[in-house]
Amino acid sequence: MKMIGMLGGMSWESTVSYYRAVNEGVKARLGGLHSARILLYSVDFQQIERLQHQGDWAATATILEEAALAVQRGGADGLIICTNTMHRVAEQIEQALSIPLLHIADATGRRLAADGVRRVGLLGTRFTMEQPFYRQRLEQRFGIDVLVPGRDERERVHRIIYDELCLGRVRDASRQTYLEIIEALRQAGAEAVILGCTEIALLVQQAQTAVPLYDTTALHAAAAVDFILAD
Repeated sequence: MKMIGMLGGMSWESTVSYYRAVNEGVKARLGGLHSARILLYSVDFQQIERLQHQGDWAATATILEEAALAVQRGGADGLIICTNTMHRVAEQIEQALSIPLLHIADATGRRLAADGVRRVGLLGTRFTMEQPFYRQRLEQRFGIDVLVPGRDERERVHRIIYDELCLGRVRDASRQTYLEIIEALRQAGAEAVILGCTEIALLVQQAQTAVPLYDTTALHAAAAVDFILAD
């Protein structure tokens, strides 16, 4: 069994979901008392969040690159970044490593393509929805058309993530806001919607909408399990 490195803490609430999903995936495949070999580096999200909103992505890249190298030195065979937004600096981190980085958009894109989804809505932080690093990877590598909500809706989605979900607050009113935005994306032509922030699945689940949802945390964790157990 390979060891997977995780860069977590962005936020720690969603990192808990990653840890659980990877261990449950290994146990489901191997049975018994098996669990995953994981090396977790959890950062202080306060520092990362401040730099994100200042637009200082170079500084965030430096922090995560140092963390990734520490994980690599610790013996990890591969790495996942347990957040969608910080894949904004995935290329810089990948270039610093000699172990593979499993990209969250690739895990999502492969499943969308396998399911025949050609046009998808994207929810996430404002950075993920508005900057090209995530949408372009889906469009260029998988030929998937990506739709995002309007400006006001993007602001509401972003605010709920940082002011509520990253603090462990799950509010019914916010869930209703997300469900309305998901329905608006469907009416705009989206065949499905990506929950493109690892905290969103804490708020919205598939049972609450008829629109197919793609939980990036679950898909990324499943890719990690495949990597861990590959020959």
